[in-house]
Amino acid sequence: MSAFTLPSMLAEAVERERSPERWQWLAELPGTVAELARRWSLVLGPPFQPGGEVAWVAPARDEAGRELVLKVGWRHYEGEHEAAGLRAWRGRGAVTLHADHTEDRTSALLLARCRPGTPLGELCGEPEQDVVITRLLRGLWHEPPPGHPFRPLAQLCDAWADEFDRDYAAAPDAFDPGLARAGMRLFRSLPRDHPGPPQLLVTDLHAGNVLAAGEQQWLVIDPKPYLGDPCYDLLQHMLNAEELDDPGARADRLAELAGLDAERVRLWLFARAVQEGVRQPWLRPVAAALAPR
Repeated sequence: MSAFTLPSMLAEAVERERSPERWQWLAELPGTVAELARRWSLVLGPPFQPGGEVAWVAPARDEAGRELVLKVGWRHYEGEHEAAGLRAWRGRGAVTLHADHTEDRTSALLLARCRPGTPLGELCGEPEQDVVITRLLRGLWHEPPPGHPFRPLAQLCDAWADEFDRDYAAAPDAFDPGLARAGMRLFRSLPRDHPGPPQLLVTDLHAGNVLAAGEQQWLVIDPKPYLGDPCYDLLQHMLNAEELDDPGARADRLAELAGLDAERVRLWLFARAVQEGVRQPWLRPVAAALAPR
């Protein structure tokens, strides 16, 4: 890699956020990447474009000639246990982790490279995506052994519910107050009343985070592991849909494919549509259509 290049989405995200800490992290990123390349004896290529909003990710080769990927990310609370999750899955349904390193505000991962690496969303329509994603999830969900580091899903939901309360106070016309209260009450209670043992979740699984990796194989990348209700893991795929004109039917289909309770998936989708709806107005009719009667 002759010159340091930023992925466009990462540069735009830091510019948009205007956080002094992230500006400093970005200014130090070339030196951080160079140090990691020395640590793991890597030859790096230019980063993948347009990339993501929180990490610099590029193809690499090590001294043994292995095809790898170096991911150098800004540490954030949602993705804090990405490395631990990948270790727990051990390459079964998720990309293989070879090494990781955490320092200050940086979290670095050395990953196996997926070939051809094409995102699921570029290869299949949504009906086929549903089948692939639910099949992957059923293989990834498991109860981790004692001593695991994973946080309960309720912790993430509480943080997002608190953000909703602040956003809704500034935009009270986004939702009817009764609907807003019902949504947030469910968003806080659903992760706590899951009837079965908590499972290791991906939480950010959608067609852009599933890559082709050989004949008839797909691998998950960029997980944000939490421990909790598997029904939650269907949500991000639905929220990334091209359209959600009949959210109840979509929730029912995914629940059936995943072997989960359809009514519970509907409740989760309603609560999440409320939680996201202040910032994403297109989700307001989704919430209204799914509101418990």
